[in-house]
Amino acid sequence: MTDKKIGFIGVGLMGHGMAKNLLEKGFPVTLMGHRNRQPVDDLVSKGAVEVGTAKQVAAAADVVILCLPNSPTIEATVMGPGGVLEGAADGMVLIDTSTADPASTKKIAEAAATHGVRMLDAPLARTPVEAEAGILNTMVGGDADLFAAMKPVMEAYCENIFHVGALGAGHTIKLLNNFLGMTIAATTSEVITTARAAGIDLEKFRELVSAGILNSGMFQNIMRYPIEGDASGLQFALANARKDVGYYQDMTKSLGVTSPVGSGVFQAFAQAVAAGFGDKHVPHLVDAMAKLNGVGDAKS
Repeated sequence: MTDKKIGFIGVGLMGHGMAKNLLEKGFPVTLMGHRNRQPVDDLVSKGAVEVGTAKQVAAAADVVILCLPNSPTIEATVMGPGGVLEGAADGMVLIDTSTADPASTKKIAEAAATHGVRMLDAPLARTPVEAEAGILNTMVGGDADLFAAMKPVMEAYCENIFHVGALGAGHTIKLLNNFLGMTIAATTSEVITTARAAGIDLEKFRELVSAGILNSGMFQNIMRYPIEGDASGLQFALANARKDVGYYQDMTKSLGVTSPVGSGVFQAFAQAVAAGFGDKHVPHLVDAMAKLNGVGDAKS
C-alpha cells in the first residue's frame, strides 16, 4: 500500500503525529500548510511536500486524509472554491478523521460521489501522545470493501481499527462516545463545585468514588485537577467539547430522540465558553463552574 500517495489536511495536535507515522511507514505525503508553521516545517523536514491549497493536495494524492476542527471547515475544505473536489481524480478516496456531524458527512459523500471520489468517515480516539506513537484507535464507517482496501493506510497511525457500519456510522459512534465522556466530565465538575460549597473534603470524596462502581478514568482525570493541580489528563478544549455535544444534540433532534441530559451538558460547556474558558482544556470546567458560582479556587 505504500505506493498510495497520501494527501493530508490538518496537521495540528493529532494530524502531525498521524502524518509523521505515514511518512515513517513509507507513504509519500503531500500536506496543506497553515499558519502554525512548527508541525508543517517538521513534517517537510521528514520528507513531506507542502502545497498551498486543498485542490493541490487532492491533485497530488490517491488518498486524502482530513483532520479538521468542525463540519463547516470540512465542507469548505472539500466542496468550496479551491477545495479537494476541484483537484480530485476519479477513484480518489477521502478519509475524514475529524469529529463531525454525520448529516454533514453524508452531504459531503454525496458531493464526492459526483466526482468519482469514495469516502470513509474514520474519527479517532486517544490523544496526541498516541498520535505521535502511531497507536490511535479509529471507528470507521463506509463500504466494507473500501474499508478493507484502506485499512493498511490507517494501520500506519492506528493500533485498533473498527469497522462500525455504513458511511456516517463512524462519526455517529464518535459523538455517542464523546457525549458520554463529556457528561461524566460535566457532572464531576458540578459535583466538585457542590462539594466545595458544602465543605466536603475532595480527597475523601475521591477515595469513596474510587472504591466503587462509579469510578472511571474520566472521573479521575477531572478530580486530579482540583486536588493536585494536574489538568494534563484530558487535553481537549472546552470549545471543542461544546461543539461535539452540540453535534450530538443535532443528531438526537434529527432522530426524534428527546435529550434532556444532552441539553444540560451542552449548557454547562456553553456557559464555560461564554465565561472565557473556551481555549482551556476540559478539566478547567471546574474553574468555570467555580467562577459562575463564586465557589472554590477559580482560575481564570
